[in-house]
Order: sequence, then C-alpha cells, then structure tokens
Amino acid sequence: MKATAYTRAQALPDILKHRIAILDGAMGTMIQRFKLDEAQYRGAGYAGPGAQLDRFKDFHKDVKGNNELLSLTRPDVIRDIHERYLAAGADLIETNTFGATTIAQADYDMADLAYEMNLASARIAREACDKYSTPDKPRFVAGAVGPTPKTASISPDVNDAGARNVNFEELRAAYYDQVKALVEGGSDVLLVETIFDTLNAKAALFAIEEFFEDSGERLPLIISGTVTDASGRILSGQTVTAFWHSVRHAQPLAIGLNCALGATLMRPYIQELNKVAGDTFISCYPNAGLPNPMSDTGFDETPDVTSRLLHEFAAEGLVNIVGGCCGTTPEHIAAIGNAVADQKVRAVSAGPFYREAA
Repeated sequence: MKATAYTRAQALPDILKHRIAILDGAMGTMIQRFKLDEAQYRGAGYAGPGAQLDRFKDFHKDVKGNNELLSLTRPDVIRDIHERYLAAGADLIETNTFGATTIAQADYDMADLAYEMNLASARIAREACDKYSTPDKPRFVAGAVGPTPKTASISPDVNDAGARNVNFEELRAAYYDQVKALVEGGSDVLLVETIFDTLNAKAALFAIEEFFEDSGERLPLIISGTVTDASGRILSGQTVTAFWHSVRHAQPLAIGLNCALGATLMRPYIQELNKVAGDTFISCYPNAGLPNPMSDTGFDETPDVTSRLLHEFAAEGLVNIVGGCCGTTPEHIAAIGNAVADQKVRAVSAGPFYREAA
C-alpha cells in the first residue's frame, strides 16, 4: 500500500504543474438529499457487506446528523456520493471524515468509533477512486481532517477569556489517530480544512508530522483556512497572510481557503494568498454563495454562477485546485471543471514538498 500511495503522491504535484485540478463538492449537502431518518442513520435500508443494523439499534443517544457514522452504517450512501462526484470529473474526493475525531464524536458518545470511522471512510473513497481512475486521469483520495467543535484559542465562556475546553495535547492525540487511520485506509493526500483556529491547525500539523516520522511515509498536504467575514481574518484573528506564515513550516503542497464565503467575497483573500505563497499551489473551494433556506441546496448559487466565478479566478491566474464546499453538488463540480478546463495553470516556483516528491 505504501509504495502505491507514494506513487500517487508523486503524480499529484506533476498534474498540478500542468493543469488545474478539480476537488469534489459538499458531502453534507448531498447527504441531506437522501433525507435519512434516525433508523437509517443506524443502518436501516442497507443489507450489503458489513451491514450493521443490529450494532446501533439500541444505541442510547440519537445519531441522526452524525454523518461520519454513515461510513459504517450506510456505506452505500457515501459510496454513491463519491461516485457522483467522480462521474462529474473530480480529480480529488474528500473522505467522509470532517468530524471523525474523538473530540467531535464525543458529542454523540462515539469517541471510541473515531478510528474505525476514518478507516472505513478512507477505504470507501479509495474503492471509488480506483473504480474511476484511468492511466490518463488518476483519481486521488484526500483524507479530510476537519476542525473540532472545541477550540484551543477561544474561550467558550464569555465571562472568562482565559477559559479553554481543550488543550494542544488533546488535539494532537485526536488528530494523530485520525491521520493514522486515513493513511492506513488508502489516502493519497491529507487535507487539513476549514481552519478557523490556527492553534488547532498547528496541533493537526504536529500530529501529521509525528505520524510521518513514525511511519516512514510522507504524503502531500493541503491546508485550507476559512475567512469568516468581511474582516478578512479567520476566527482566531489572523489575516490570510499571517495564517500562511503560521503554517508554511509544514511545507504543504497547496494552501487555500474554503467555506464560510461564496467565491465573490472570497476573491480578495485568494488574491492575497497568490501574492504571498508563490512557491506553493493554491486551492479554493467556496460555498455556493450565501445561505438561502428557500433553495434546494440551502445556498443561492447555481452551478452556472459558481463555475463562472471560479473561471474568473483561473483566468486571473490565482488557483491550481478548485472545487466546492457547502451547497455545491456534482452539477456544480461538472460545471466548474468545464469552466476551467481551457485555462492556463498558475505558475508555481518549486516549493519544499514539490522538490522532494518530484
């Protein structure tokens, strides 16, 4: 597995040097389309290999909304979503592991299942990518490492600015277990995403480097922050430039932004990244505009709108990887792929990881 994974890891930087790569779209948006009820989250409706209806039948808490559990109870749903994005032309698909850490799963009393969730999710994504890969168009599994619901930099108590509900070591341990399972399951690249607290991200990066040293295996790394509002800062207070300088020691293959904003509002911050991260590929996967509860996806932008905006990013030479976050669908991803297909690749000087993997 290691030799195969590393071969794919070498291939991705070369692809990015020649064309814009396409990342998939929203997982949660697609899961919502299935309108799963509590019983289905527990496994009802699936009788395939590894069916687990009896395992969670009498679980003591409601699990509806725990999307990561579906990799165990309804792998057919997660596989279907991956394959729809691959059929739409995605080069990279994210594992269903955004909240699959012990810290996040503690909300459901399922912290002990986090490793299993990550392993199963990576394997489902690996099987889907292998099914759609061709010699001319290999597909890549991006092991998704999301934020936790607890933050190391911000107090959960408005009356006590110094209060914290998680520390660096707790985060490091949770992320280490997640990364180990993601790599074991067949991930080609690790994606630390939707970063709103740089200290949380540093714990994830520390855990990743620790795992790389322990395992002797090193995969490409993509880091994606989230600008939360028009201030141009992530939630823990850093500007995009400051955020980049805080994480560049990890030598990522790509740095980027995702979530929170649609492409229109994200543009100046991608332009800022383009100026300061000249030796690193840039990724961008915005929401489908702003939330709109009246729309089918919960967001305003149609595939035509999102793809037109990302075409403008590509035409300006700002991006190397594009895709979608909340509210985007396979239709968005297909439109984005078509919109950037004829655009010149953003030039990047050889960065640390690129030199190592070339």
